[in-house]
Amino acid sequence: MSTYAIGDIQGCFFALEKLLTHIEFNSSKDSLWFTGDLVNRGPQSLETLRFVKQLGKNNRTVLGNHDLHLLALSRQAHKGWKDDTVANILTAPDREELLEWLRHQPLIHHDAKLGYTIVHAGLASTWDLATAMRLSKEVESVLQSEDATQFFQHMYGNEPDQWQEDLQGWDRLRCITNYFTRARFCYPDGRLELKYKGTLDSHPDNLMPWFNVPERANADINIVFGHWAALNGITNTPKTFVLDTGCVWGFQLTAMRLEDQERFWVSCSS
Repeated sequence: MSTYAIGDIQGCFFALEKLLTHIEFNSSKDSLWFTGDLVNRGPQSLETLRFVKQLGKNNRTVLGNHDLHLLALSRQAHKGWKDDTVANILTAPDREELLEWLRHQPLIHHDAKLGYTIVHAGLASTWDLATAMRLSKEVESVLQSEDATQFFQHMYGNEPDQWQEDLQGWDRLRCITNYFTRARFCYPDGRLELKYKGTLDSHPDNLMPWFNVPERANADINIVFGHWAALNGITNTPKTFVLDTGCVWGFQLTAMRLEDQERFWVSCSS
């Protein structure tokens, strides 16, 4: 029995099928964790969403920014981007079933027995695990309520750029969501810089990866995440494991077996 964490698929279902064949995935005994961004920009978002949904309760996925964007589009809370590729989900006969399932996925999953935590992008430097779990529940409770459409209408934006416990209303929920689903670089005080998306070798001197912010309160837990293809699967930081290796850009789709941290990948170029 093995648990495999898989990086951002973004609608590249053929690559996912190839990866599952490569790891000899057995649905009767193995489990899959997904770092989010199941959909968008790739050509098979509908097939990917249907497949992950039918896997069952032993498998886990967290919400990514593209997954939330799909939900916002479904509520007409956003006009969409030119490179969106989710129209076939929005017109599918099982649209509501798929979207309702997606809306009930978390922003974070922690498995104490395995000793791993999975998020899409990152965590605020001041959040320990208990705080992150609590704040995730705040957003999830709104996502799963009658206020979901209002949430999506207020979800987009880069402010506030730093977590403070006294934040309220939509600002509070937007800030929590941005750390979980959009974080890459931060300033040394933990403020988010959401516009710069470069590599670790070329970033401005006043920026650092979220996982290198000094005195990070969650540095004691193993964190699996995606979102940041420019890292090419490498963080050079203990207990952080990035699995987005740019499948949608024609590079690789990567899985890591959590029991021994062995990585597996397949090419997405064809």
